[in-house]
Amino acid sequence: MMQVARTFLIALAGVAAFHLLDIPLPWLLGPIAACLGAALLGLRLSGYKPLTDGMRTILGVAVGATLTPAVLASIPGMWPTLLLMPVLIGLIALVGVPYFQRIWGYDFPTSYYATMPGGFQDMVLFGEEAGANVRTLSLIHATRLLIIVVILPFLLAGLWEADLSNAPGVPVSTVPLQELILMVFCGLAGWQGARRIGLFGASILGPLILTAAVTLTGLLHFRPPAEAIWLAQFFIGMTVGAKYSGITMAEVRRDLAAGLGFCVVLIVLTVIVVEAVVLSDLAPGMEALLAFAPGGQAELTVLALIVGADMAFVVTHHVLRIFIVILGAPVAVRLFSPRPRD
Repeated sequence: MMQVARTFLIALAGVAAFHLLDIPLPWLLGPIAACLGAALLGLRLSGYKPLTDGMRTILGVAVGATLTPAVLASIPGMWPTLLLMPVLIGLIALVGVPYFQRIWGYDFPTSYYATMPGGFQDMVLFGEEAGANVRTLSLIHATRLLIIVVILPFLLAGLWEADLSNAPGVPVSTVPLQELILMVFCGLAGWQGARRIGLFGASILGPLILTAAVTLTGLLHFRPPAEAIWLAQFFIGMTVGAKYSGITMAEVRRDLAAGLGFCVVLIVLTVIVVEAVVLSDLAPGMEALLAFAPGGQAELTVLALIVGADMAFVVTHHVLRIFIVILGAPVAVRLFSPRPRD
């Protein structure tokens, strides 16, 4: 437990440093960066898996709660751009998997989960279950998120003069107690139910499916409060960071270079699709960029809320992206991963 306590304090210091430096995603990237630095100095680190598994359920509830009746009712009118989402994901996969395999020499599970533009936590956690290199995945996805989240606010302010000073979401004190209890129930019941039937990624997918069903019935009207999302990000970031124990500078240089190169690929493909959407007059430029940008679903949803974008449009496209990636990635890995020879 001493290693867990040490890792906790190092991760907390990372959050504080990222807040002071005003770096995006401090609760997620701060612990990862601090633990990476500590590991490079030779410190032994350790996470606490039972608590981390519990934190994963918050992410499943957060995604499931975005599928409201209003969002569902608006989906038929969005079909032209929604059809472009699997096209974009397919293009990313076709370019990204060979890029990581042939240029950088990663194995298939690592290449696939490094390529998929899903949530940082989801891809790292699912990749771990599929046998991917967690250190590599975390560095590549942290690079992707950092670049996308840093660039987007400047684009929104520069191209559309968006106001980035609005309040991002609601605190826990404004969420009704009965809704908090219902979210906790969806998280725990969905997790345990999915675990008992052997569902891949049970701690995320179970709560996601159950919460989506409850939200569509009209019983749930809120997403998990900001404090819950920060808490989940912190402990997952701490657990991912703890896996850096024993990492070398050679690994860091290689994975960061691979991640930066892939970000260029992502940006080019995203710009092509967004330009096609705008030129076809299917959506305004700001909404198209927020909907198709391959960043974190929670962070881009918050950005859309801050700048006053069409929330239904942005959330629907990101929910579709997350569903395609989360539900499709385990199937794709099992179908296309090279099988060992007898």
